[in-house]
Amino acid sequence: MPEPTLPPADLPADLPRAAARWTWTAVAVGAFCVQLDAFALNLALPVIRRDLPGPPALVPWVIGGYLLAAGALMPAAGRLGDLYGRRRVLAIGLALFATAAAGCALAPSLPLLVAARVVQGAGGALIMPAGLALLTNAFPGGHGRRMTGRALGLAGLATACGPFAGGVLAQSLSWRAVFWLTVVPTVAAACCARRATESRDPAAAGAPDLPGAAAVTGLCACLALSVAGVAPWASAGGAVLLAALFIRAERRSRAPLVDLALFRNGRYVRLTAAGAVANTATVALLYVIPSALQQRYGLSPMSAGLAFLAPAAALAAGGPAAGRVRPAASVPVMALCLATAATALWLTPRDGTHDTSPTTLLLASTAAAAALGLAGALTLTGTQAAVRPERAGEASGMTKAVLTVTAGLGLTGSGSHPSLHLPAAACLVAAVALAASTIRKPSQPAGTAS
Repeated sequence: MPEPTLPPADLPADLPRAAARWTWTAVAVGAFCVQLDAFALNLALPVIRRDLPGPPALVPWVIGGYLLAAGALMPAAGRLGDLYGRRRVLAIGLALFATAAAGCALAPSLPLLVAARVVQGAGGALIMPAGLALLTNAFPGGHGRRMTGRALGLAGLATACGPFAGGVLAQSLSWRAVFWLTVVPTVAAACCARRATESRDPAAAGAPDLPGAAAVTGLCACLALSVAGVAPWASAGGAVLLAALFIRAERRSRAPLVDLALFRNGRYVRLTAAGAVANTATVALLYVIPSALQQRYGLSPMSAGLAFLAPAAALAAGGPAAGRVRPAASVPVMALCLATAATALWLTPRDGTHDTSPTTLLLASTAAAAALGLAGALTLTGTQAAVRPERAGEASGMTKAVLTVTAGLGLTGSGSHPSLHLPAAACLVAAVALAASTIRKPSQPAGTAS
């Protein structure tokens, strides 16, 4: 009998490597576009306010509504990826994001722009948890953390060039060009996703947990309305009721949206809570400093964007750095980052006064951005290392939801003049709490099941 013909020896290894590269490209480009459209508008907000009819109070919601929509849908998006395939969910999210970006560019009024931003946030909700879980499964072990860090670094690069690009486009062309800028790359990322490595939770079964998804989405909406001052007591009461219904639904569901055992994973909980504080401070920094450069120091959008490149680049450097931090060291490194950020944020100007020079402002914000960039990326790499890979979508969805919703609430609840001093105080408290937990109890070993 003739011997069977075997494929080339390098074929089985080359195909997974190629698919993994397509996976990284799709996730990294998608995350880049999500971050670019999140922060490129900071310098363009004054222009948007002048160009579009609508209540001035809606201006912070151009960013805050996007963040809240993304955060509210991320737990469901992460679990949908586990159930039906993370590559599929990522591709759908990229298509929705590109379509909504075109809608934002064509918006004729401020309310319609906010509505399109909410839809864009829904696309971002599908992209981020599914993408992070896809990377965790495509690249095993420490290599996965490094590749995730590099993808987050590219997303941070969007944060770095976003304010500058937004300022230049708003001044020389139109703020609408910011959205057109992301349509083509997002479509290209969707094409890359078709060649990515598919993964899902092999133990997942049954229909999606619709009661849990509805409860957590309504919970985020009620929190947003309460913070925004819309029937605050009724909205807060609705949030409490929906939180109780969510817990009850998850306990009774055979295929819960979120396994409540995840919240017994000490390292996961500490990193997620601290990351929420860091992300809220980051969004406030990216909103306040560009605004201060224009309104307090009289810089044009283009000049303010150029001046902001230093802190934005420092923020972007956090992703690759976080990918090299060992899981066991994630909590103490996070505490150090938050303490550094708290110190730097306190050096920013207070109450709109001019007692701080632009140079001092930029130096302080650059130091804060470097610490917050590392803390934010470390939240994602550290929490992914704290759970089993097959539950990575669920964990990343919940982590991103907490980070995004708290940031959106902090921005929309701060009114038209947000301050950096409350985030500074929160960073200091979180740093002390993390340091105390590290002393009392050693960090949970990497790979602990959720």
